[in-house]
Amino acid sequence: MKYPKNYLEEIKLKLKVSQVVGRTVKLKRRGKEFVGLSPFTNEKTPSFTVSDEKGFYHCFSSGEHGNIFDFLVKTQSLKFGEAVRQLAAEAGMKPYKFTSFDAEKEKRYQTYINILKEYSDYHHKIIFENNSSSMNYLKKRGIKKETILEFKIGYVPENSDYYEKLSKKFSEKEILETGLFYKNAKYNKFVNRFYGRIIFPIKNIVGDIIAFGGRITQDKKLAKYINSPETEFYKKGKHLFNLEKAKSFPKKSENVVIVEGYMDVISVYSSGIKNVVSNSGIALTENQISLIWNFFSYPIVCLDGDTSGQKAALRIAESLIPYIKENKKIGFVSLSNGLDPDDYIKENGIENFKKLLETNLSIEEFIWRIYLQNLDRSDPFATTKFEKKFRNLCSSINDQTLKKYILEHYLEKIRNLTPLQGNYSRRNYKTYKILNETKKIAVSKEHLTKEGIKEYSILYIILNHPQIISPRIEILDGIEFSTQKLNELKTEALNLISSNKFEKENVEDLNKKYLSLINDINQNSFIKNIFLKKDENQQVELLNEILKELNDIKFSKKIEELERKVIKEFDEKTYSDLIELKSQINKE
Repeated sequence: MKYPKNYLEEIKLKLKVSQVVGRTVKLKRRGKEFVGLSPFTNEKTPSFTVSDEKGFYHCFSSGEHGNIFDFLVKTQSLKFGEAVRQLAAEAGMKPYKFTSFDAEKEKRYQTYINILKEYSDYHHKIIFENNSSSMNYLKKRGIKKETILEFKIGYVPENSDYYEKLSKKFSEKEILETGLFYKNAKYNKFVNRFYGRIIFPIKNIVGDIIAFGGRITQDKKLAKYINSPETEFYKKGKHLFNLEKAKSFPKKSENVVIVEGYMDVISVYSSGIKNVVSNSGIALTENQISLIWNFFSYPIVCLDGDTSGQKAALRIAESLIPYIKENKKIGFVSLSNGLDPDDYIKENGIENFKKLLETNLSIEEFIWRIYLQNLDRSDPFATTKFEKKFRNLCSSINDQTLKKYILEHYLEKIRNLTPLQGNYSRRNYKTYKILNETKKIAVSKEHLTKEGIKEYSILYIILNHPQIISPRIEILDGIEFSTQKLNELKTEALNLISSNKFEKENVEDLNKKYLSLINDINQNSFIKNIFLKKDENQQVELLNEILKELNDIKFSKKIEELERKVIKEFDEKTYSDLIELKSQINKE
C-alpha cells in the first residue's frame, strides 16, 4: 500500500535534506545551499548540491536528483518502505501501520478532499456568472481577475442548492463531516454554511483544500468572517492560509509576513510580496510558528492597527517568546490609525509598506514598548511589578543562553528609566557576562543582513569620521552597496568630503534628506562603540578589515547566485562560470 502523502510530507518537514545527506557526505555551506563530493561518482571537485529550501539534492556529475527518501534508497540500497521507517524514527514519529483503521482513514481523507475540491470548483465558476454583489465587492477591494483565478476565490449564493448536487455522489454522513453544511431542524433542510459569502479555499502544506474562509459582501447583522468548523482533517491551529504558495515561491527571502485576514493576504500577495500568510483570525499557535520556521527564519507579524489587533499582537508575542532562538526569530510591525495591511497598501502604496516592514521590532523590543506604555515611572511599586513581569516572561524562554541575555537586556533598560533606579539597580542586580557575538546580534537590528551590517558600519565611519575617509575616497567610491538608497547616501557624502564641503550647513542638508536612514545607521552600527576606543591607525585597520569582509560577502553572494541558477536552469555556461569563480577561492 502507498504511504499517505501527508505522512511523507510531515517527515520531510521535520528533517532537513542536509541533515540526512550530511551523515554520508561531508557538506560545506555555500550561501543557502550546501556542496560536497558526490556519493555517486569518484570526483575531486564538488559537484553535489543540497538545498534545504527546495527539499532536494542534485549531483551534476551523475545527474542523480531526489529527496531524502530517494537518497537512502540510492545510497544504502534500502527499499522505499525501509527508508520511510528509518526517517520517521529519526523525525520522532511513530511508524505508519497499514491497519484497517489507517486504510479507512485514508479513504475518508480522499473522500473529504474530493468533496471540498468539487465544492470549490463549483462556487469558483459561480463568481464569474453575473453575480454583481460578489464581483463588485472584489473590484472595490482592487482584486483583479487573475488574482481571483489564482486563489480560486468563489461565491456561495443565498439560495444555494449545492447539497442536492453533492448528495448524488456522496452520502449524507460524508458531506456533513466536511463542515460545509448543517441541518436546519425546523425546516428539515441542509443549509450551506457559507451562503451569501465570498469563499477562500484554505489548503494544507501539500496543496489539498481542507477548509474555507467566508466573507459577507453586503451589510448584514452577521459575522463579517467565518471559517470552516474543525473536522477530522482540519485543525485551525495547525494550518496557515497561503503557506503552500509562500513556501514554494522561487524568490522567497528569510522573511514572511503574517497578517490577520484573507483579504490582507490577497492584497499583499497581488501587490508583489509573495511571502505572506494568515493565521485566519485566530491566535498564532506554537504549531503554526513551528511550521513557518521550517521555511522562514524571520516571520514578521503585521496585524490590524486597531486596539484588538494590537492586543492580539501582544498575546502572540507573549505566547511565542519561549520558542525563539538565534536562527528562529520573530518581528512585529505596528500599523497606525486603525489600518489593516490592505488599507495601508491602498493609501500609501506597496513601496511604503515594504519600508514599514523594514522597521519591524524584534519580539523582545515589541513587548518592552507595549509594557512601557502602561508604566507609572514615578511609582516604585509599579516599577517593581514591571520588573517582575519581565523576569517571569524571560523565565519561559527555552534557550538558556538567550534567556540570560534578554533578561539582562531588560534589566538594563529598567535601570535606565530614572537615575535613582539606575543607581539602585547597579548595586543590587547581578550582571551576566554576555558573549560578544550575542551582543553584536542584539545591537544589529534583525532587519539587517550580514552585508547590510558591514555597509552600515562603513557609512557610519563616512558620516562621523570624514578625516579617515578622505585619503581613501577612490576605494570607497568603487564599492557597490546592496540598495540604491545606501549608494546615493554614500555618493553624496563622499562628494562632500572630496570637495572639502563636509561642513555643518551641508551636513545638516544631508541629514534632512536621509533623516530616517542616517538615524538607522547611527543606532544600529555596532562598530561605533568599538571605533571610538581605538587610535587613528587602529581605526584605519578596522575600516580595511570591514571592507575586506564586505568584499568576501559579495563574492560569496555571486557564487550563491550562480549555484541557484545552475540548479534552476542546468546551463553549461553558468556552470563553467561557477567553476571559474570557485577556482579563485582556491587560489587565494
